Order: sequence, then C-alpha cells, then structure tokens
Amino acid sequence: MNIRNGLGLIILTALIAGCASSNSGDVYTREQTRQVQTVKMGVVESVRMVKIEGTKSAVGTVAGAAVGGVAGSSVGHGKGSVVGAVVGAVAGGLAGSAIEEGVTRKDGIEITVKLDSGTMLAIVQEADEKFYPGDRVRLLEGGGATRVSH
Repeated sequence: MNIRNGLGLIILTALIAGCASSNSGDVYTREQTRQVQTVKMGVVESVRMVKIEGTKSAVGTVAGAAVGGVAGSSVGHGKGSVVGAVVGAVAGGLAGSAIEEGVTRKDGIEITVKLDSGTMLAIVQEADEKFYPGDRVRLLEGGGATRVSH
C-alpha cells in the first residue's frame, strides 16, 4: 500500500467514525431535548450482552469508492488506468461500506425490567453503564426513545 492509499484509508475511517450515532442511555439527540418524558420505575430482571450493528450509510461507500478509484487509476496507462479506476472504485466502495459498519458497531446490553405495574419490558442500549438483576431503575420514554437509568 502506498502512502496515498494509506492516507485515504485513514481519512475514510475518520469520516465514518464521525458519522456514528449513539444509543447510550446518557446521550440525547438534539430533537429529544426539551421534550416531556414519561418516567416508569421498576426492577432489573436480567441483563444480556448484545451487539448493536454499525451504520451502513452512503458515506462509507462513496468515500471508499473515491479512494479506490484514485488508487486504481494509478494502475496501467490509457484504457488500463480507466479500467483500474473502475475496478478500484467498486472494490473501494465495498471495502468502505464494510469498514463503516465495523467502525460504528458497538457493544450493547439488553435490559429486561419488571415495572412496578407488573409489565415486563426489554430495552437495548449501549453498554456504557452497569446494570445488575435486582437494581432499582427508571425507564424514560419520550421523543421516540426509551432508556434505562439508575
């Protein structure tokens, strides 16, 4: 891999990481602020580790295709460089998409909560806070999201 390709890969990874959104119990979107939330209390019944799949937007594909196209165009001369650019762009697009999904994938937890009302709910969020069976927790619902907190 030459320096130009390596630099392109670094830039691609940074772009993709910057597009990642959060599913943390502590992070709110701009739209969720200043919105009324319903609070429900309950007890954690179980906690299970899960994976939250990464994003698969056009950003990774387009950035990868651009890097691959530039790299591929340096192969051969004339028509060979055009073919190299096309093949490089396709391969780069596939690689960029896979890199984006891998970079934005996160560890999560599935928290099953028995509400005081007796209803059982399961919520998945990022694994950035520890929960244990028997913990007293609150569920916040609003703005299209439900989160568990202590």
